[in-house]
Amino acid sequence: MADHSDIVGGSTAKRVIACPGSVQLVRKMPAKPSSVYADTGTLLHDAMASILSSDALPTDVIGNEYQGIELTQELYDEKIVPALAALVEIDPEGVMDIGVEHMVGFGDALPGVFGSADVIGRIGNRAIVLDWKFGDGVVVEVEENAQALFYAAAAMRTPETAWAFEGVTEIECVIVQPPFVKRWVTTPARVAKFEKQLFAAVKTASRPEAPFAAGDHCRWCAAKPICPILSGGVMRALQTSLKALDADNLAAAVRDADVLENWIKDVRALAHQLLEQGLPVPGFKLVPKRATRQWVDEDKAKDVLSDFLTPEELMVTKLVSPAQAEKVLKKYKIDLPGNLVVAISSGNTLAPESDPRPSVMHGSLQLQAALSNLKSLI
Repeated sequence: MADHSDIVGGSTAKRVIACPGSVQLVRKMPAKPSSVYADTGTLLHDAMASILSSDALPTDVIGNEYQGIELTQELYDEKIVPALAALVEIDPEGVMDIGVEHMVGFGDALPGVFGSADVIGRIGNRAIVLDWKFGDGVVVEVEENAQALFYAAAAMRTPETAWAFEGVTEIECVIVQPPFVKRWVTTPARVAKFEKQLFAAVKTASRPEAPFAAGDHCRWCAAKPICPILSGGVMRALQTSLKALDADNLAAAVRDADVLENWIKDVRALAHQLLEQGLPVPGFKLVPKRATRQWVDEDKAKDVLSDFLTPEELMVTKLVSPAQAEKVLKKYKIDLPGNLVVAISSGNTLAPESDPRPSVMHGSLQLQAALSNLKSLI
């Protein structure tokens, strides 16, 4: 079973309620590749789940790995320590009943709608819904947070977590985003009101002509590149003369700028992703980014260059770069030995077909070329 619904989940609840049409649009998009930020977040979520659901020492998670990312002592101190401190702040007497990483959903009332709640707890007559946010980017506010309300509503309907809400008069939503701990106390009535909004939005989203709406909920929408609202906004912006804008229209344009800039960024990312997969984007190609020279063998480079450079010129805290060494060698009218360096590109970038740089070959084409070269040597 997937961790998140493709209809609506905690992280998408705000968008779906505001823009029901986005549900069907998102389904048309190719899956986005994971990122180091997402993988680090998963590593830290897994670590907290392990700490809270076992009797092992919290520090035992140091050294855990996910997708090649290691939970180092530094990362533990920066993220895990304040997260554990937040739990003490919320439950200073250590009396909270707690459930960790529960899949919560709406059952037959809303089929296919579910999500994974980080922590569901209860202290006295107060239910607690806690969400870990380990990213360093956008600071997440807790008051009227749609994700927290989604988890509360879903957990109330899930048999394994309903115990936390039976007879309570308060529901506390908590977002822990180290070093911040944000808390908001609401009521079962507020959660019930949110649930009605969610049910209505999901019903609307199933219609062929479900409406679209732009706003700050667009920021994380995967369908931005093909959104009719945003693409229409770009067309209008292209046709507008800045000199013709009065102060009020200029202010509105500035407010729209962030949304349009995010749209542009996502359009480029989608084109890059399709080209990486070997799919055509007419008029565009991938080209290598500017290559930077690196030492083929640092030890060999030190041996060769020590005949020409002083220790201070050769080393700072580490071996100087090829460019730095070349600059110093020029003072002595000595060329940098070419066999010591190799130029390596840091990746690919999107460019128009008119760009003079050669196109990057797709992986299968590179393999064919390599085999062809190999055959020519036999």
